[in-house]
Amino acid sequence: MEGNRAVLYLRLSKEDIDKVNRGDDSASIKNQRLLLTDYALAHKFKIIKVYSDDDESGLYDNRPDFEKMMMDAKLGQFDIIIAKTQSRFSRNMEHIEKYLHHDLPNLGIRFIGVVDGVDTDNEDNKKSRQINGLVNEWYCEDLSKNIRSSFRAKMKNGQFLGSSCPYGYKKDPGNHNHLVIDEYAAQVVKRIYQLYLSGYGKTKIGAILSSEGVQIPTLYKREVLGEKYHNSREIETTKTWSYQTIHTILNNETYLGHLIQNKVNTVSYKDKKKKILPRERWIIVKNTHDPIIEQEVFDTVQRLQKSRTRSVGSMEANGVFSGIVYCADCKHAMSRKYARRGEKGFTGYICKTYKTQGKRFCESHSVDIEDLEEAVLCSIKSEAKKILREEEIDELKKMRVCGENKNYDEIQLESIQRRMEKVEKLKRKTYDSYMEDLISKEEYIKYRSDYDNEIRELRRQQHVMNDKINFGQERAVRSDGWTKDFKNYMNIKKLTRDVALELIEKIEVSSDGSLTIYYRFQNPNES
Repeated sequence: MEGNRAVLYLRLSKEDIDKVNRGDDSASIKNQRLLLTDYALAHKFKIIKVYSDDDESGLYDNRPDFEKMMMDAKLGQFDIIIAKTQSRFSRNMEHIEKYLHHDLPNLGIRFIGVVDGVDTDNEDNKKSRQINGLVNEWYCEDLSKNIRSSFRAKMKNGQFLGSSCPYGYKKDPGNHNHLVIDEYAAQVVKRIYQLYLSGYGKTKIGAILSSEGVQIPTLYKREVLGEKYHNSREIETTKTWSYQTIHTILNNETYLGHLIQNKVNTVSYKDKKKKILPRERWIIVKNTHDPIIEQEVFDTVQRLQKSRTRSVGSMEANGVFSGIVYCADCKHAMSRKYARRGEKGFTGYICKTYKTQGKRFCESHSVDIEDLEEAVLCSIKSEAKKILREEEIDELKKMRVCGENKNYDEIQLESIQRRMEKVEKLKRKTYDSYMEDLISKEEYIKYRSDYDNEIRELRRQQHVMNDKINFGQERAVRSDGWTKDFKNYMNIKKLTRDVALELIEKIEVSSDGSLTIYYRFQNPNES
């Protein structure tokens, strides 16, 4: 019968698990299911599906079964959602307003909280729902503050709180907050330091270990130590030692016997995104466990890394852009990248945050040196032409200059718009195909997710192009000095470090490889 198709939503979080372990199992998944089933039967609702999220916080809406439930809601597969309480559904006030007071009513779906009497069909309890939402959110905020405070106190007391130990150590069986040496892995760490002191580069050290069949830390922790270890930077097919892994080991102060914690933190209790903290906010407690590397050896390795970096930079003609290439998202200066094989050496720049911290903190922004040089030369020529007075352009129009880019941004923006319209059409066609049983539900969900991701990326590109167009239209009149100087760059053939520093404030590299060049003659407020 239409109108009584009900689904049950169950959720258990870490704070609930603590209660269950103390003997109060009223919040358990099993008891939630029994409670909601009894309620549905008593009210003659037909249960067509049960969604269950175990060990998931109610602050976020990217819970696996919650997302499936909301997708099925949009497909009209049920009429009622039944949960134990409103807080089981969400502890985030923004989500309460979004789902209970907007999305679900628009879809004609009713929400019922059995224990707290929440019912979206009853307009009289809307205010109480909103008050409950605030109370639930305050509870999460206070809980987060208490947990963070407790964690900081334990860190300052020299207790290790990481889920997985640094390679070379394992947790003390008698005290899981204390590190003890893993003899096999510790020998590998020592060998890495010895090889580096012997003159081997980080990539070469990785190749040596890989050729000898030494397991990379991720596989060693899983297959030998039996840990359920997840590495956010891991590539499934990778079983060889990488440059980054060797670099991390050579710079890890934990091997000196010190605990270094609180290096990253979440933006807020409502946001899972991590941010890197400055060193002055790290919690460092010395001499908490046995060292693997002596202080003198560690210090020598640090000095060698700096000296080798300088020597490489002095030999590279491509030091032209050092210190002026930045990531467009995290705003950090980009690091040099090198060829892993062959004799090419320095190949360009890559986001330092991504290189050292992984994709949780930033995307893999990178640019090859040849592409960077070509783009900057082309841009300088183009800018030289733009800022010359009209009579000077007439005098110099016969000179060979970089290809005309006058309408490139507008053309690119139109192309992005056309693609967005096409993807929207494809998205609608996919829904029609699903409703006509031409594709399965799993295929529909995958296609829709892919289209949504592409639309988000296109919107980001659209925003960037609009900013560039507005920037160009609003550009102020340059000084006579810059006009005179730029005459010399109308037909520039070779970019030097002096020219780059004279003209360019900074270059930002976006995740799609596009560049934004900020010239020194531009108003800083326009950047």
